[in-house]
Amino acid sequence: MKNELFETMPVPKAYMKLAVPVMMSSVLMLIYNMVDMYFIAKTGNTSLVAGVSLCAPVFTFMIAIGDIFGLGGSSLISRLFGQGKQEDGKRLSVFSFVGSALFGVLIAVVLMAARGGMLNLLGADADTYEFASQYYTWIALGAPFIIFSLVPTNLLRTEGFATGAMIGSVTGSIVNMILDPIFIFTLGMGAAGAAAATVIGNICADIFYVWFILNKSKALSLDPRGFHMSGRELKQILGIGIPSSITNIMQSIGVMLLNRYLLPYGSDKIAAMGIVSKVVMIVVMIMVAFSFGGQPLYGYLYGARNTKRMKETIRFAYKLVCGLGLGLSLILFAIAPQMIAFFMNDAHMIEVGAPMLRAVLCGMFFIGITMVTTCIFQSTGKATGAFLLSAGRQGYIYAVVLVIASAIAGYNGVICAQPIADVLAAVLAIVLYRRLLGRELA
Repeated sequence: MKNELFETMPVPKAYMKLAVPVMMSSVLMLIYNMVDMYFIAKTGNTSLVAGVSLCAPVFTFMIAIGDIFGLGGSSLISRLFGQGKQEDGKRLSVFSFVGSALFGVLIAVVLMAARGGMLNLLGADADTYEFASQYYTWIALGAPFIIFSLVPTNLLRTEGFATGAMIGSVTGSIVNMILDPIFIFTLGMGAAGAAAATVIGNICADIFYVWFILNKSKALSLDPRGFHMSGRELKQILGIGIPSSITNIMQSIGVMLLNRYLLPYGSDKIAAMGIVSKVVMIVVMIMVAFSFGGQPLYGYLYGARNTKRMKETIRFAYKLVCGLGLGLSLILFAIAPQMIAFFMNDAHMIEVGAPMLRAVLCGMFFIGITMVTTCIFQSTGKATGAFLLSAGRQGYIYAVVLVIASAIAGYNGVICAQPIADVLAAVLAIVLYRRLLGRELA
């Protein structure tokens, strides 16, 4: 274990050393997502764009499953490393790696068996069903590879290998970007080509991660021989992993709800929101990277009971993440029409998409508060707080706001529901932090 990084290095330097590689991989993933949508939008087929957008919750659901093993495992393992229990951390890493792969196979089987019903649930209609089905099928088949790839990115950072985690993520994204135009246009696969490129990119990332763990890591293991774990350890991993996954599950449900509420206003509104989501991801992914990049540091310091350094780390994280959210959202707010035009240079889409984008960006500062607080709860084992926040912003808080806002203001209410929910989730985060950690870290 690299104790200097976790124990003695100045907090800003230690935090950034862990977070910057995560941010760099997130930026590349961001570029990949934008390139992906760019090539999809360049087909000029609004129904294809809408069909792919409708399947976004499926991919998000897989991320949620990966988080159960990745974030749940890394939370407990980082605390064990902070307590000097390296062998226990190594033993439990096997559960995260092997469990995610096996569960991924199960998810693939379930998604394929329920394909028709799922596509109807996602909101596919006569115009979008064919394209949504093509994309869905490839993503469902790739579930084991997508879910597994999310685990090493979290666990490697508990050992200080943030750069190794970044390289794997970067590898997958680059492969994806190279294959996108080949599959979509050269091979004429359309929506199926975009999904196939995503799956192959994840397979390449997985190959790198397995090689890295086998050859570079001393604190993690893929070897299931002699594996054992107690019910208490499983409960600790799932107690954080499941609330962590709720964030992405709620995001999937939130997108489905949003698409349902937008559907009466036309498929062009769904297509525009699909583009808006990619642009907003610029801010969100960078904020997520800097929020969760410091997670191993929180867990280690909490396990070591280093309260002073813990509080210093928390103050630094709030300032950094909220500041980034505000600054980046102001820039994108100013160039909203140009960002929509980058993906689809159509006057109508720009007219529809630019106000959508500006409305959603209004919540970015408040998302920073929620993100950092959620990460702190996950790292310190505060399952209740993690669950309430994870299920709130795009879950029960968003659902209630969406119903009320749409009833009051119609289409404009649908668009403004998310930033309103972001403000309310931030208030909840502050209240929960004071109740669950205020005295402990006083």
